[in-house]
Amino acid sequence: MKKAFRAQRYLAAASVGLLLLLWGPSQPTLSAGISSKPTSPRAGTTQNTLTAILIVAQDVVSDPNFGGSIVVVMNNIGPAPVGLIINRPMPLSVSRFFPKLKRLSQVPDRMYFGGPVEFPDTVWFLLRAKTAPANAIRVCDGVYVSSDQKLLQQLLNRPNPMLGLRIFVGHAGWAPGQLQAEIQGGAWAPKPATAESIFNPGPQLPWPSGRGPKPGT
Repeated sequence: MKKAFRAQRYLAAASVGLLLLLWGPSQPTLSAGISSKPTSPRAGTTQNTLTAILIVAQDVVSDPNFGGSIVVVMNNIGPAPVGLIINRPMPLSVSRFFPKLKRLSQVPDRMYFGGPVEFPDTVWFLLRAKTAPANAIRVCDGVYVSSDQKLLQQLLNRPNPMLGLRIFVGHAGWAPGQLQAEIQGGAWAPKPATAESIFNPGPQLPWPSGRGPKPGT
């Protein structure tokens, strides 16, 4: 897959300011299993079919980025699990994030906070499709993940641009063995990943939010 789609190429100055304001002057402690080493979905790095699950944050998760979060975890993108938080819409519309695409001006859909890794520098997206699109990797039946710029532009130029499409800023990641230990320790409850559960997670929890204790407390 081509180089990850860099958000700065499309963010208006106001949007960048808003994202940085929401994020704050410094990132919180990565206390929910987030690896500091970024990755991106690249076709051919491991397999074209991923082993994916959903994990639901339990009350013991202390990082406010993850409290109440539902994450789709993909196990074969890189050497360790990579995830996207699927129920944390941001107060930033898709139309504002892509100001050059005037045809999106009436699109009400929101961008999603995918996780603190590479936030706000990279954009990933999940899409529903019957067959595998070019430069996308299968997550589960009917769902694919990608960070390919050209593919995203093609999708956004459709008559119904957001149909079966969810766009994320940043992502989550774990060190080898870390997520398994967290699940065994009760931080996350695993569930099957399906197209319906990925695109209709509940409840939706806007990001940022004050839910959960602050890091270190």
